[in-house]
Amino acid sequence: MRKFSQKFKTGASVAAVVVVLLGVYSYRKLQALAADPSGEKDCGPAFGGEQAKIDLERIKAIAPLKDLKWSQLGGSINDASCLNKTEIYGMVEVRSVEDIAKTLAFARDNKLSVTTAGVRHSMGGHAFRKGGIVLDMRGFNKIVLNESSRSVTVQPGATWHDIQNALHPRFAVRAMQSTDIFTVGGSISVNAHGMDHQAGALAKSIKSMKVMLADGSLRTVSATENPDLFNLVVGGYGLFGVIVEAELDIADNLVYQTGRRMMDYKEFPALFAGEIEKDGNIGLMYGHLSTAPSSFLKELLLYTYTKVDGTDFKREPLGEVSGTKLRRLTINLSKQGPLFQEMKWLSEKHIEHRMETCTVTRAQAIGSAEACLVNRNDPMHDSVPYLRNALPDDTDILHEYFIPRSQFVSFVDGMRKVLTDNKTNLLNASVRVVHQENNFLTYSPEPAFSLVLYINQTTDDEGNRRMKKATEELIDLTIAHKGRFFLPYQLYYSRDQLQRSYPQINDFFAAKRKYDPAELFTNTFYQKYAS
Repeated sequence: MRKFSQKFKTGASVAAVVVVLLGVYSYRKLQALAADPSGEKDCGPAFGGEQAKIDLERIKAIAPLKDLKWSQLGGSINDASCLNKTEIYGMVEVRSVEDIAKTLAFARDNKLSVTTAGVRHSMGGHAFRKGGIVLDMRGFNKIVLNESSRSVTVQPGATWHDIQNALHPRFAVRAMQSTDIFTVGGSISVNAHGMDHQAGALAKSIKSMKVMLADGSLRTVSATENPDLFNLVVGGYGLFGVIVEAELDIADNLVYQTGRRMMDYKEFPALFAGEIEKDGNIGLMYGHLSTAPSSFLKELLLYTYTKVDGTDFKREPLGEVSGTKLRRLTINLSKQGPLFQEMKWLSEKHIEHRMETCTVTRAQAIGSAEACLVNRNDPMHDSVPYLRNALPDDTDILHEYFIPRSQFVSFVDGMRKVLTDNKTNLLNASVRVVHQENNFLTYSPEPAFSLVLYINQTTDDEGNRRMKKATEELIDLTIAHKGRFFLPYQLYYSRDQLQRSYPQINDFFAAKRKYDPAELFTNTFYQKYAS
């Protein structure tokens, strides 16, 4: 009995130690998953590939122009993916139109390439190339509100976050991405779209732009003035010139009642066509597809924002996102396996909406059952700090596919198989609406549904190999459904896939050489696919 007692005590002690160790491990693990990033990630050595075929040492020997403010000479640059580290000649901090003109002249004289960059969320080297000069536009960010013409005139480095702050509380942005971290110049360069299913993509709200061409001349472009160049600059990935100013239409900062409903994904196209598209009071809309294994891409949570009478209300100032660490922890836990993926989806279905912030209140007392009211600016005033993390060897990648509306269900079924077969770690899948877009390199030649995927991967060779394979298969699936894939992301697609998805691509490259025969504006995307 004594021996048994001793063994029991020993076993209990070991168990206690194990529990303590597991607790410490779990606590430290949770801390790591919720931790703020300490800076920009470094995901490995500089990227090679085709853009390595230049004499970098010769380029580095060129003396920099002293009249410019160089924030960086030599060294490397990366984008938000952390997968495209590239050596450059240097980076110029742009503060004026003259800075841009001097940089272009210096580049022409020394046969250097030039790219423009904002927050660099294009993930395929669209904002730089090896050995090139990068124009850092973030400090070139003046914003002027024109109340009489109901427009805002902005320099390209202005972020949507700052524009919203300048417009609130009376006005709101008409068209922008669903989050506010991006610069106007970058958004125009990809013809971004967002939650407003009525407004269309950004092109439709641009009244006019001033663009500096490769020879240093300035052109005013719009849908009616120099329309050919306008349609090339919009969605042109910075290959035709430097946007130095844009005047944008703005909207009233309406009051919306939030709404949500759960449905089978197969019900969505008919619901949109029969109800949402016909209801002019629904100002914003998007859907989230389930990423939980038990209902993977089968359930859809639809979010709507419906206009209400805002005569008798009090508006709150725009606030920043709260609960950053908790949000980051939730997202990063969902990278750890099926159980946490289920928990994340259950939380979105049953908990998150009960915690939403209502920023508009009636002047008089209201009943507790009244739905949440928000400003138009509120749903898009999100700088997503919770998406940045301190996890090593880890990155999150965006994909986007534009599918004809009649093909939605079939495409989602095919996408489910591709992602399941490749064991792809899908963190989020959004559904949005796009209209026919008429810019030259349009991603939407007919009305379409947009599927935005947010995917986690490791940053090693295996992670890149798996992402490349899944991307190629998703693009083939998109082409089979007569859709198009968005170009600002990883350059895993082949020239053949690019040609089949964008039949006008060779004409696009020919137009680029017409406006820029010396190919001064050259990024990694252009270098890979235009040669």
